[in-house]
Amino acid sequence: MSGSRITRERLVDAAVAVVVGAIVVLVALGNGRDGPVDLALIAIGSLALAAHRTAPRVVLAVTTVGLLAEVGVAGPSTIMALPVVGAVHTAGRSGHRGTAAAAAAVFLGGYVAAGSASAEVAREALLLAGWFLCAVVTGLADSNWQAYLRQTEQRALEAERTREEAALRRAGEERLRIARELHDSLTHSISIVKLQAGVAVHLARKRGDEVPPALLAIQEASGEAMRELRATLEVLRTDEPTGTPALLVERARAAGLAVELTVTGEERPLPATVERAAYRIVQEALTNAARHAGPAKVVVQLTYAEGELLISVEDDGTADPSSPPTPGIGLTGMRERVTALGGTLDAAPRAEGGFAVRARLPLGEAG
Repeated sequence: MSGSRITRERLVDAAVAVVVGAIVVLVALGNGRDGPVDLALIAIGSLALAAHRTAPRVVLAVTTVGLLAEVGVAGPSTIMALPVVGAVHTAGRSGHRGTAAAAAAVFLGGYVAAGSASAEVAREALLLAGWFLCAVVTGLADSNWQAYLRQTEQRALEAERTREEAALRRAGEERLRIARELHDSLTHSISIVKLQAGVAVHLARKRGDEVPPALLAIQEASGEAMRELRATLEVLRTDEPTGTPALLVERARAAGLAVELTVTGEERPLPATVERAAYRIVQEALTNAARHAGPAKVVVQLTYAEGELLISVEDDGTADPSSPPTPGIGLTGMRERVTALGGTLDAAPRAEGGFAVRARLPLGEAG
C-alpha cells in the first residue's frame, strides 16, 4: 500500500472519529451532560476510533471503558453507545468477532446496571443489542468482502502472469520454428554456393588462370552470409545474452578490430532487460564498425550513473556527417530496445568523422 493512500485513510479515520465525537458531545450537552469529566470521557472514547485500523482491540477496549464509565457517571443514554457500536464493527471486520461480542455484552450489562434495570432502560438495552448485533454481522460481512476482493485480485494477477508466461513460451516456440526453417531452407543453399565458388577458385588457381573478381566476391559473400546466418540462428534460439560487453570487445579484438573498453562509475548488477539491451547495443555497434568503418579504432564506454546506464560506441572510420546512413534492421532493433525501456538512442556520423552510437538506459528496479 502506498504512503499517500495510508495518509488518506488516516485522515478519513480521524475525520470520522471527530464527527462521531461531535455528535455525541452535542447530544450530551443537550441532555445536561456538560461536566468536564463527562466531556473528557466522551472525547477519549470517541477519538480513539481514529486508530481502529492499526489497533482495533485497543480501540475497542478504550471506547467501551470510556463510554461505559460515562454511563456510570451520568446515567444511561443510547447516544453513548454510538462510538462503541463503531468500535465493535471495526473489531469484527478485523477478525476479532469474539472480542467484539464480549465488549458489546459488557457494555450492555453495565448499561442495564447503571439504569437500575428499569423497564425503559431494558427497552433501550434491547435496541442497543440489535445495534451491536448488526455491527458484528456487518463487520463479518465486510471482512469476508475484503477477503474476496483480495482473492479476486490475486487470481487476476495469477491469470496475468500465466498469460505472460504462455505468450513468452509461444514466442520461444515461434523463434525455434523460424530458426529451423531458416536452417533447412538457407543453410544448405548457401553452403552449396560457397562450396562451388571455392572449387571454382581452386581450379582456376590450379590451372594458373586469373581468378575473376566476381568469383572471389561470391566466395567472400557466401562465407559472410554463412556467418551471419549462424549468428541469426543463435539469436533466434535464445534471446538471452551469451556474454558481456567485455567479452564482445575481446571477440572483436580477436577478429582484428582495434577496440578499447572503458568503464566509469560503480559497476553493479543490472536488471535483466537492461543487461540484454546493453549487450545487443554493443554487439550491433561493433558489428557495424567492423563492416563499415574500415580500418578504424573503436572506443566502447560504459558509464554507470545514478539510475541509468550510458553506453557509447565511437569509431574514427569513414562515416561522413554529410551523408548519414539509412537506418537498417540493426539500428532499428537497437532503437526499439532502448525505447521499450524508456531510454534514448542517438546513432549518427560524428562531426569529426567516424560513427557514434550513444544510448541512455534507465535502470529501474533490479531484477
